[in-house]
Amino acid sequence: MNAPARRALERLARAIHVLEARARQPTDHRALDLARTHRERGHEAWALRLLAEIQSTEARLDVEQAADSFRQALALAEELGMRPLAAHCGLGLGALYRRAGQSERAQEHLTGAIAMFREMDAPSWLFLATEIANA
Repeated sequence: MNAPARRALERLARAIHVLEARARQPTDHRALDLARTHRERGHEAWALRLLAEIQSTEARLDVEQAADSFRQALALAEELGMRPLAAHCGLGLGALYRRAGQSERAQEHLTGAIAMFREMDAPSWLFLATEIANA
């Protein structure tokens, strides 16, 4: 094989390797990475909440990691005045802690979420938060 053909083959192999690595990369963090790259703080907060919800699923339950993602999203939502997102983060934290058997922590977050949903006149979310709090 001549030198130009060998170099072309090497470049092709490197390109395939990069594409395979990207395909293997977990997509959970992609939205968060993009939001941070483009300095979209509101989108970053929503991506953190989504990541926390993913980390809270039965198949991937990681209480500490999910709680950390919810807390980061909550802090950012509060800083940016994103009350609906803050309420959803409180609901997520409450539900997560309820599932983990941490009743006091769950109740604290659920009480806050219930108050926010009531203030924002969000009856369906208020109902859901109340149901989880009373479970």
